[in-house]
Amino acid sequence: MKRFEDYLENLAKLDFDREQRAGKPEAIFCEGKPVEVVVRIAEEYRNRGKAVLFTRLNKEQIDALRAMGAEVNEIARTATFGGAEKVIGSVAILTAGTADISVAEEAAVTAKFLGLEVLKFYDVGVAGLHRIVEPVKAIREKKVDSVIVIAGMEGALPSVVAGLVDVPVIAVPTSVGYGVHLKGISTLFAMLQSCPSGVAVVNIDNGFGAAVFAYLISRVKERR
Repeated sequence: MKRFEDYLENLAKLDFDREQRAGKPEAIFCEGKPVEVVVRIAEEYRNRGKAVLFTRLNKEQIDALRAMGAEVNEIARTATFGGAEKVIGSVAILTAGTADISVAEEAAVTAKFLGLEVLKFYDVGVAGLHRIVEPVKAIREKKVDSVIVIAGMEGALPSVVAGLVDVPVIAVPTSVGYGVHLKGISTLFAMLQSCPSGVAVVNIDNGFGAAVFAYLISRVKERR
């Protein structure tokens, strides 16, 4: 037991000053971490009254953090303690299909945690291109700061959206697709070759990273 206690005490180097230094609160990637480590980290942040986001949780970790009073989103596999004190901007989140929603929810939770208003439009992919009309109309009317577009398969939706809106598009390839899709690699390559300009691409299934990028866009805009 002593060895495991040493592990808990010495493994995690918690960054309580990240928000002051880097402009965003701490986020803890939990995949592969023992539940005891996740709970210990949560206790440290809660005791200090610091906001913290936990991502990529498994069921045991979710149950433990829920018991501590965290706000949990099981689809996103996230939990939060606290969050932004004010809304500083807005982002629209689109998915090509329903299989992409877990990544979208990770992005949505992260964006709200950081202080963004979130507009969601799910299952509006190119297989039924007419579905994109209403989301694009709403994006223009709301004047969001950026758009996160999440897609698997051939990854065409970000390019379509980027050709219709005048704000940055953050493309997220997902590991959704058949064999040659290569668990998102083919989608990643397709998004990197987007013909319309103004598309930034994050890593496969990285809803968290897309939302942080969207937040930084809004944060810079708010400074002006």
